[in-house]
Amino acid sequence: MFQSSCRAALFLVHAAVLLLSSSINAAPVELLGAGASFPYPLYSKMFDVYHKQYSVRINYQSIGSGGGIRQLESKSIDFGASDAFMNDKQLAKMPAKTLHIPMCLGAVVVTYNLPGNPTIKLTADVLADLFLGKIKQWNDPKISKLNPDLKLPKTKVMVVHRSDGSGTTFIFTDYLTKVSPEWKENVGHGKSVKWPTGLGAKGNEGVSGLVKQTKGSIGYCELAYALHNDLPQALLKNEKGNFIKPEIASISEAANVDIPSHTRVSLTDTESEKGYPIAGFTWILVYREQKYDNRNKEKAETLVKLLWWMIHDGQKYCKPLDYAPLPAAAVEKAEAAIKSITFGGKPVRQ
Repeated sequence: MFQSSCRAALFLVHAAVLLLSSSINAAPVELLGAGASFPYPLYSKMFDVYHKQYSVRINYQSIGSGGGIRQLESKSIDFGASDAFMNDKQLAKMPAKTLHIPMCLGAVVVTYNLPGNPTIKLTADVLADLFLGKIKQWNDPKISKLNPDLKLPKTKVMVVHRSDGSGTTFIFTDYLTKVSPEWKENVGHGKSVKWPTGLGAKGNEGVSGLVKQTKGSIGYCELAYALHNDLPQALLKNEKGNFIKPEIASISEAANVDIPSHTRVSLTDTESEKGYPIAGFTWILVYREQKYDNRNKEKAETLVKLLWWMIHDGQKYCKPLDYAPLPAAAVEKAEAAIKSITFGGKPVRQ
């Protein structure tokens, strides 16, 4: 009887150990990401849905594209995120081959704080003059001429720009560099630039928030942030001479270009007749070879499955959050990039 009880007790202990071991082994993999604030509202939704469906927790920090690239370079995260594609020189400094996987398209909008927040029209040269600090009042003749039906106030223009390294800034200044020789010569483009005038704020959140609370201000941010804060968006005159509202259709039109296999392409100042002129892809950045720094194959497989889901099933969350889904050509390039990811030299996705 005693031996039987002991055997039963030992069996229960053994079973408990196996159960505990099984639960530990079955613990979901957590992925760490950081970077662009531009797609943060979309990524938050995607990662929440994915966690509920597959029990994979994704911890994403909206710290700006520059921060995401730096953290990927230091290998402290599983994936980075950027709205500014890396050039050849930057890629050469990375510790391993780095892939750009497009996730969606977004628009950088020009937003402002004026009495009644009317919809104003701006041309490329007037927009450049505003951010160069050359136009100092809202009733300046250059703005009034474009908006004859509006009574613009004699209010000082206060420029708001990003204070951190930003893909949103990259897209915005890329556009200004293309359309304004003076901007190109004196300021240039990049994730961060030496601003001629204005106040700095961190993240799309910071810029949209500061514009909302500052009368007479003008700034730039991702469309979703302007809409969330009930901020107006200027109609911008595109290369074909049409004043375009930033919305899904006009953002998608901007992507009507040849997309190279590496997907690193600028969409600003589009030649599309109906295209919004300040639009761009946003990318997830990962190392092509995933076997590094004691990473296991399970983490690599988890990352690849997430990326594949984001460019397919996850795309249905773009439009409700005011992002444009990937066009078919971009999905094809993203698929090829994901299929090229390896672990120990062998493709992760079979």
